[in-house]
Amino acid sequence: MSFTANEIALLLLGALLGGFTNGLTGFGTALTAVPVWVQIMPPPMAGALGAAAGVSGQIQTLHHIWHAIEWRRVATFVIPGLVGVPVGTWLLPMIDVRQFKLGVGAILVVYCGFQLLSARLARTGISTRGGLLADMAVGFGGGIMSGLAGLSGPLPIIWATFKPWSRDEKRALFQTFNFTILFATVLSSAIAGLLPRAFWISLLLCVPATFIGVRLGTFAYRRLDDRRFDRVVISLLFAVGVSLIALNW
Repeated sequence: MSFTANEIALLLLGALLGGFTNGLTGFGTALTAVPVWVQIMPPPMAGALGAAAGVSGQIQTLHHIWHAIEWRRVATFVIPGLVGVPVGTWLLPMIDVRQFKLGVGAILVVYCGFQLLSARLARTGISTRGGLLADMAVGFGGGIMSGLAGLSGPLPIIWATFKPWSRDEKRALFQTFNFTILFATVLSSAIAGLLPRAFWISLLLCVPATFIGVRLGTFAYRRLDDRRFDRVVISLLFAVGVSLIALNW
């Protein structure tokens, strides 16, 4: 597989946007990058590339939240998530391009729409604590979604929105879960023979742009109003989801 100049531009754009979102929020590489990449490559490769780029982005910022990691809580999500990854990988060859794009669009719309309403939900006092089994089920679902499309983040992130945790505690869960699950996703895809030579070439092209994006996102995270800026990013992702659904319905 060889890339044209336009395809390389889209590849780098997706990596830059994914890295920026990762640096800003601690998650979201695949959520931002995969909708761009599925326009120029098969969905399985786009999903695996999103996972690999997510891992490279997490490496840069994980040390910032190391102090806030509660290992018992993380294990409750990560262990079932690791079980779910090969299930998602097994399902991956059964998904065609149109269904994949619709699925990604639906995830973006539901997830981002929820986040745009979350401030209102928080003010009305709506919450859910859930138990150990619920946390494990969310982790398992996140693993399946990661195996399918590198989308490990939405389920645990939405679930954590209702938890009485500090921002550092939530980000610590997001990053440790995403790092572990996405790494397992890449490994699982490689073992399953789903990563062709073009994937590794794409990854080499994406890593520098991802690094730059993460640095820019971290810069913005530290200097701008976090809440308003996060909502701008979520609004943009919501628009991407709507456009994917409209184009592939």
